[in-house]
Amino acid sequence: MYRGPLTAQGGWVGLIVILLALVIVAVLAKEGLKQYGLVPGAPVATKAGTPGERVRAPGAGGVEAPDLGAAPATPASALERAHGVEDLVKRQAAERAAREDGTAK
Repeated sequence: MYRGPLTAQGGWVGLIVILLALVIVAVLAKEGLKQYGLVPGAPVATKAGTPGERVRAPGAGGVEAPDLGAAPATPASALERAHGVEDLVKRQAAERAAREDGTAK
């Protein structure tokens, strides 16, 4: 009885298809994580525009464009930003506790 060429493969074709799908998902996940800044790699390009473009941008009416050179350096990774937020919350909680201790006396 002749079963045909596909059944003689013994599951290799299915294994190759699954591996190909896994590679595609991995590439897409890596690109998505790079866009969110969660994976080190090339920095995400943001276009600041010329001063004239920033003035004409929607929502910029009457608002002076910020000086990008004077802004403090931002953390490079999302993990560092998360640690910064955690430190800020802890500092604010300590200040709040100190104020409450001072007013309760």
